[in-house]
Amino acid sequence: MKKWALLKKSGSLQKNIFWGFIGTAVLILLYAYGILPLIDAKEKADEEIALKRKVLSRYEEHIRNRKTIEEELDQTLKQVEGIRQKLLPGETPQLGAANLQEIIKRLSEKNGIGIRSFRILEPKEMDIYRKVSLQIDFNPTNSLLSLGQFIHDIESYEKDLLISEMDLIVPNIRMPNNMQGSIVISGWMKALK
Repeated sequence: MKKWALLKKSGSLQKNIFWGFIGTAVLILLYAYGILPLIDAKEKADEEIALKRKVLSRYEEHIRNRKTIEEELDQTLKQVEGIRQKLLPGETPQLGAANLQEIIKRLSEKNGIGIRSFRILEPKEMDIYRKVSLQIDFNPTNSLLSLGQFIHDIESYEKDLLISEMDLIVPNIRMPNNMQGSIVISGWMKALK
């Protein structure tokens, strides 16, 4: 009977150990699959909340500075419009060169410069702009003052024009005011992308 009681106690002890082991395993599984994911989710949520607070504070700063930002935008748009007005009109380099040629004709007539020939040079792409150039050969002029005024009118024209090359010749040394030569005049237009 003592054996039986000892066996019964030993079976009960094994059952207790078995159930203790099962309970421990359940607690470990509950901790690993229940509590740890909740802790990770809470940490991620806290990080996300902190990030969103930073973004929100930036948005609030933009809202507070809205008037300043709108004024800067208006200034930038006015500058862009000012730049656009200084560009040669036309969709293609040929149209831009034709407009440049028309401008040069008007300025040469105004200053009494006789143009012998026009030659359109190869346009150059420069980022969002296109440089259109025109080479003109002009007849001998009797007045250095009119040539100087012609050059001044080109460089101070309402469109952005510049003289990139100039080759002047004095055919008769006894008459130094009598000059002829060629000038390369360039203007800018919007490049099509």
